[in-house]
Amino acid sequence: MLKKDIQIAVEKGVMLPLMEEFYTIQGEGFHTGTAAYFIRVGGCDVGCHWCDVKESWNADLHPPTQIEAIVDNAAKYAKTIVITGGEPLTWDMGPLTEGLKEKGLKIHIETSGAYPLTGTWDWICLSPKKNKLPVDEVYNKAHELKVIIYNKHDFIFAEEQAAKTNKNAILFLQPEWSKKEEMTPLIVDYVMNNPKWRVSLQTHKYLNIP
Repeated sequence: MLKKDIQIAVEKGVMLPLMEEFYTIQGEGFHTGTAAYFIRVGGCDVGCHWCDVKESWNADLHPPTQIEAIVDNAAKYAKTIVITGGEPLTWDMGPLTEGLKEKGLKIHIETSGAYPLTGTWDWICLSPKKNKLPVDEVYNKAHELKVIIYNKHDFIFAEEQAAKTNKNAILFLQPEWSKKEEMTPLIVDYVMNNPKWRVSLQTHKYLNIP
């Protein structure tokens, strides 16, 4: 394909900048401990300073890949697929999720919510970032809210975000990995005093798996 044709295909969501894909155990949030196939899509302009996959930011570093190939690979491994990034909603997720649904798969997304929701989802994990706040639609449709706690002010941010999120969303506080020794005890105390929240840990890092 010519470069312009590829660009058009990416804009339509029939090709996506694929960073990596792997079968592992979900390490965070509501579905912690369950097997899932992860599809990590490149491209993100939210710019969190503590992001642990900064190599995902520049979409140009990751090869535009036909969604048919992505779907076929995913279907070999698991019934639950997690689309993550980067920020997957940078792109039109409609064609990819339609292909996955045709295979009878359950589809989860991990998103900052910074862009309008596209695609069909069985589970939406909203992890908002201060740099670029979510759009209203994602607040309204999120199944879980996962706020990363890097410093004490993030507890205030978490409450602000919870107030905007639909009442059925399950609320999680998760320590940023590099600050886990400092923040985890504060999160434990906070959840005990504010039991609408739950603790989320990056268990996959403790297990030393992807």
